[in-house]
Amino acid sequence: MAEILVVDDEIGIRELLSEILADEGHDVRLAENAAAARRMRGERAPDLVLLDIWMPDTDGITLLKEWSAAGLLTMPVVMMSGHGTIDTAVEATRIGAVDFLEKPIALQKLLSTVKKALKHDHIGQRPPLTLEALAHAPLFRDLKKRLEQAAAKTSALLIKGGTGAIAEICARTLQRPHAPWLDLRACAAPMTQELLQKTAGGLIYVSDLAALGKLQQMNLAFALERVHKHNILIVAAMAQPLASLAARGWDAQLLARLGEVWLALPNLSQHADELPEVVSLFLTQMVERQEVPLRRFSSAALNLLRVRKWSAETGWNDLQALIRNLALTALEEEISEADVQRLLPEDPTAAGPMAPEGLRELFEQPLREARDAFERHYFEYLLKVEGGNMTRVAERSGLERTHLYRKLKQLGVGRRSGEENGA
Repeated sequence: MAEILVVDDEIGIRELLSEILADEGHDVRLAENAAAARRMRGERAPDLVLLDIWMPDTDGITLLKEWSAAGLLTMPVVMMSGHGTIDTAVEATRIGAVDFLEKPIALQKLLSTVKKALKHDHIGQRPPLTLEALAHAPLFRDLKKRLEQAAAKTSALLIKGGTGAIAEICARTLQRPHAPWLDLRACAAPMTQELLQKTAGGLIYVSDLAALGKLQQMNLAFALERVHKHNILIVAAMAQPLASLAARGWDAQLLARLGEVWLALPNLSQHADELPEVVSLFLTQMVERQEVPLRRFSSAALNLLRVRKWSAETGWNDLQALIRNLALTALEEEISEADVQRLLPEDPTAAGPMAPEGLRELFEQPLREARDAFERHYFEYLLKVEGGNMTRVAERSGLERTHLYRKLKQLGVGRRSGEENGA
């Protein structure tokens, strides 16, 4: 049967629900507050969560939002409340809850709701997304090979240049089949040997090192010292250099250990030709997993994404967020160039660091035309500042007078007052 997590601050409610569900053959775990629920969800995802809304430390709606924002809402959740309102039920459903129970909960209502929720076609019931599903693109095939090669010889792997969704895809790719998965963000209490034993043979994931507080840094250090004993792989992600954590007071030994083996994600701007295929694969996966409606990109829209300059640090996160928002907000099945322009901020690097104001038109011309245009501007400037004096123009340009005359004639630059000033 199913594993069900009951989250309620009232011990009587917890015991009653546990007894009823256990009689139905379910494996029931109990959490007295949001902190305990976070810890249990971090250890492993249950098949269903019954979540009370009104709790003293963190209310159920807030916890539901946390799980949703962190990508941890991978199981159906049924909200419970003795003071429920239509507005609360609507908000919970919008966030991701699949149903709502009002207390006192009738036996048949509980059983029918649990039965329906367990059959719910929830996104989280699908297997996590890995690079295997994206392997049609050479970029992802190469990344998968490099990840597996690096992870085979280490117990701690640092992923540079991307956090969040892309980092989790990489980590899920390295997770052994049916092995435990522990998200370090869900550990709200000090790490214990018992928790590591439950994670033995599995993977500890850190979606963004920069987001860890002091307690989670200590938990990470505790785990790193014991990964060999429990055959655990730690996969951590970081967008900025590790040195930035040292400036924030991180332990130097911990940072040195984390930086021993690392893999940088491909820079999207250096793979522009492959970007349309990457974008299409991401969108296909989102559609198949029912995260977004049926959508496809027009050729013009894909080309606009291809020529954009993507940040080396946040490019992957920016791209995936943009694809999701385009799919959710486009009015037509085909995402157009106009849709992309509507959501894509003006590219601050579009002109390029080597194209200062006033010279941009040169960088849009073939080399020969750009060179002639520059020389024309150059000699017009010298003639102007030297009042047309050809002798001084020749000296400043480093050209002989005869060569200078030929160059000006070739470029179509008039000598202005040079004739009358001499010589």
